[in-house]
Amino acid sequence: MAITKARKDELVAQYVDLLNQSEAVFLTEYTGLDVKQMQALRLEVRKVDGTYRVTKNTLLKLALEESGMPIPADLMNGQIAAGFAKNEAPSLAKALTEFAKDEGMLVIKGGILGDELLSADQVDALAKLPSMDELRAQLLSLLQGPARNIAGTIAGSVRQVVNVVDAYSKIEGEAEPSA
Repeated sequence: MAITKARKDELVAQYVDLLNQSEAVFLTEYTGLDVKQMQALRLEVRKVDGTYRVTKNTLLKLALEESGMPIPADLMNGQIAAGFAKNEAPSLAKALTEFAKDEGMLVIKGGILGDELLSADQVDALAKLPSMDELRAQLLSLLQGPARNIAGTIAGSVRQVVNVVDAYSKIEGEAEPSA
């Protein structure tokens, strides 16, 4: 069934809007996935604040041109769907690669991160990076370690001074009754 010119323009505008909101776009081939699997994939993508859309290749190329992004012509063949990462590219890459490993029918072809084209291997490497929350937790633990050591050292030094003063007070207290 042919799409009208107005519908094509509407789809291109939607793709441009998604591209402008996204940090990264990952292109996948979804041949063989049924409706239930597509719904499960979309749910996983939404959990990481992304969007997953089945796209028309020619219209996606037009949207990429309008957005000033590189066009991965070698990746734009077959049944293509695009995952748009609104916040964290590694989180979406991880969700897509895990789904691809679990289901086996989804093939990650590559993607676009900023102005750089990514191969499927680079998307896989990106998926192995920690999320921002994990990085924040690691940074916080790195900062807390030295602070905890300093606090322990200061508390230990104060404890030693208190013990010395207490020992002198006990010695003085024992010396006074005998006098």
